[in-house]
Amino acid sequence: MQNSFTSSKFKLGILGGGQLGRMFIQESVNYNLDVHILDPDPNAPCKNIATTFQNGDLKDFEAVYNFGKDKDLITIEIEHVNTDALQKLEDEGIKVFPQPSILRMIQDKGLQKEFYTKHQIPTSDYYLVENKAGITSYINEFPFMQKMRTGGYDGKGVTPLKDPSNLENAFDAPSVLEKFVDFDKEISVIVARNENGEVKSYPVVELEFDPVANLVDFLFAPANVAQAVETKAREIAEDLVEKTQIVGLLAVEMFVTKDGQVLVNEIAPRTHNSGHQSIEGNVTSQFEQHMRSVLNLPLGDTRMVEPSVMVNLLGEQGYDGEAKYEGLEEVLAMPGVHIHLYGKKFTRPYRKMGHVTIGAETLDTAKEIAQKVKNTLKVIA
Repeated sequence: MQNSFTSSKFKLGILGGGQLGRMFIQESVNYNLDVHILDPDPNAPCKNIATTFQNGDLKDFEAVYNFGKDKDLITIEIEHVNTDALQKLEDEGIKVFPQPSILRMIQDKGLQKEFYTKHQIPTSDYYLVENKAGITSYINEFPFMQKMRTGGYDGKGVTPLKDPSNLENAFDAPSVLEKFVDFDKEISVIVARNENGEVKSYPVVELEFDPVANLVDFLFAPANVAQAVETKAREIAEDLVEKTQIVGLLAVEMFVTKDGQVLVNEIAPRTHNSGHQSIEGNVTSQFEQHMRSVLNLPLGDTRMVEPSVMVNLLGEQGYDGEAKYEGLEEVLAMPGVHIHLYGKKFTRPYRKMGHVTIGAETLDTAKEIAQKVKNTLKVIA
């Protein structure tokens, strides 16, 4: 690294200027850190708060390389980026975290699964197919969750195949066929690792998904799991960062089966929706921890401050246009409420427009207020 991060000459670049980058910048201001953004959306949430903002395609080699070549450090807020350009930047001496080799593996869900198998990371049984026709080889193995190997994001590129009659809905693309898991809960662990090899994980959180959008509806911290499950989940997450040797943050989404097993579902090499409550709910937020990890600073305290619930604020069905927030004042009058809007001018059904974190003395109290928030605060047009 040519310059210390405290130097006015130090340039940190982020590929992606959405809400994750926005919340990273909000934390970085406390450290006088200049953050430069590249994003394909000319009106991305980071546009007006980044030190500099460039409009460009994150998958285009030249756009990524030219953006990165004058930076001291490059990181990401989305994994769908041009890894060849990042590899060239790394080869030229620029710090790139997470490392391009790790991004290549995580971009391909098939390679992810093979990594778990090779390194004895517990995960669901699976098969790899090249196209829709290949699924017929496993006709006696239904049901599956079909996941496209590349390009899927926020529930896109994923479809259930419960029996052969569902084949008409299957993707005709290289895919992972995951055997259905009879799970009791979906949980997540955020874990960080810096260049010095220091590792810290956050307490386990529990996820509740919207059945239509396949996006997180509620997040509960702490998760309602046995201590043995909490310990196992954090051990798995920490084992993963050690085996990948990632520098940065890793979000590890897992299933807890009805017989108490913990299985890795997917990983994301960045700040994540399942860590948003950490802004108020933990001593160190995931965004500050991401910054600390890529800058090779001591990692922050991950202890929970108080029980909390996060509610994702999604665009309401039937509304498409300039966003309006119905019920905002009523929600602000509720105790323990922290509102985070993402700076997106336009809404559409199920678009992530913000989140609300509710802290309380008990998780039950936080859940009760969170349900009122969900029923009251609406994003319309």
